[in-house]
Amino acid sequence: MADKSYIATIIEGYHEAMAEFDDSFLIGEDIRHALMGTTRDLVEEFGEERVLDSPISEQGFHGLAVGAAMDGKRPIIEYQINTMSYLGMDQLVNNAQKLRHMTDGQVSIPITITVNTAGAPGGSAQQHSDNAYPSLLNYGVKTVVPSTAYDQKGLFLSAVAEDDPVMVFWPSSVLGQRSEVPDEPYRIPLGEADVKREGEDVTVVAIGETVPMALSAAEELSDEADIEVVDPRSLLPLDEETIFESVRKTNRVVVVDSTNRTCGTAGDIAARIANHNFWDLDAPVKRVTRADAPVSYSPPEEQYILPDEETIIRAVRDIVM
Repeated sequence: MADKSYIATIIEGYHEAMAEFDDSFLIGEDIRHALMGTTRDLVEEFGEERVLDSPISEQGFHGLAVGAAMDGKRPIIEYQINTMSYLGMDQLVNNAQKLRHMTDGQVSIPITITVNTAGAPGGSAQQHSDNAYPSLLNYGVKTVVPSTAYDQKGLFLSAVAEDDPVMVFWPSSVLGQRSEVPDEPYRIPLGEADVKREGEDVTVVAIGETVPMALSAAEELSDEADIEVVDPRSLLPLDEETIFESVRKTNRVVVVDSTNRTCGTAGDIAARIANHNFWDLDAPVKRVTRADAPVSYSPPEEQYILPDEETIIRAVRDIVM
């Protein structure tokens, strides 16, 4: 085991995936020069035929990846900007996600899409501060949101091995996070949640960049409530049973996610809990989300609409007191 940064596991994951899968290649904008710091030394190791700089045409390189996947390749797309899926949505949803079903399984579409700086990086304004996964989940796209360096590498390698499209969201605010990571290759199966902190009084289900906030809130409230923090890690498939088991134990739950309140992922998870654990609950299910508003470039305004440790603390106190 070694102490590694989140970014380091992204670099290692790319190298290990491309070494394992000879039919894989990486495509994106300015990746040969490692503009985002994640694709270092890939050209030197795998050559320009497998590390492709694309024109600024999201429809174009999504379509290229779909065709290559149908031909037996295993494409990996890297986004520079977290909202690129909006621009490639037709190819991503109508083709990549549906063609395996439309052809009755005659073709597979093993595309992995990595989303650099997901969420709100800080002062990046409306067009660069989204977490786009609620809409993609609605369309049935497999999605993982690793909150630690350890989770990132294991989930990414599992994503590349999938025969369906998988979105891998890298939350901007945890890219500097460090954790112990095995030296040998390993995988974390999609659909396997992780209990980041065990507790008896309240379950906090936290996604992506909100996991460190939830853990900090749990420590802050340790004299008031024993909080269990559950990180789904994988949103589709979702490990419902780990969440339900935690709620059966604690009888109170807060769901935290940095997507909009309306039609956001927190609302879906809260509904599942209310449906399955209704008779276990001693208080209503609480949600902590970003506001239904565009993210401002102004740091104070941005901070006002995003979830943080304080909003989590208030939500926990609401259902405990």
